[in-house]
Amino acid sequence: MNRIILQLIAFGCFFAGVQALMCYKCSLGIGTLCITTKTTCSSGEQCFNGVGKAAGFVDIMTKGCLSVDKCNMTEPTTFNNQTVYTLTKTCCNTDLCNAAPGLPGTSALGLALATITALFVVNVLV
Repeated sequence: MNRIILQLIAFGCFFAGVQALMCYKCSLGIGTLCITTKTTCSSGEQCFNGVGKAAGFVDIMTKGCLSVDKCNMTEPTTFNNQTVYTLTKTCCNTDLCNAAPGLPGTSALGLALATITALFVVNVLV
């Protein structure tokens, strides 16, 4: 009887260990604005936060899943053989460990409309 109980516990621990890692995902954020969703990582991946600067002064960030062998590295992103920005990616390995969402409950369309409205108001007042 004890052997059956131990096998059931071992079986349960095995399935608990193979659950996929949940992370926040943001393709590209500017400043502190990073619209996030939740994503499930594949085997061999961890959550990551990527931070860097574009054009030497614009803060950018990314979040998501990353292969373990690419964790904790700084890599340049190039376009037409020119470095656009350099991004340092830091990994973590617990569910949703790569920070809270940037603006929960917002959509890209809502943010675009708010930006356009703000630009319109500035142009009218000036």
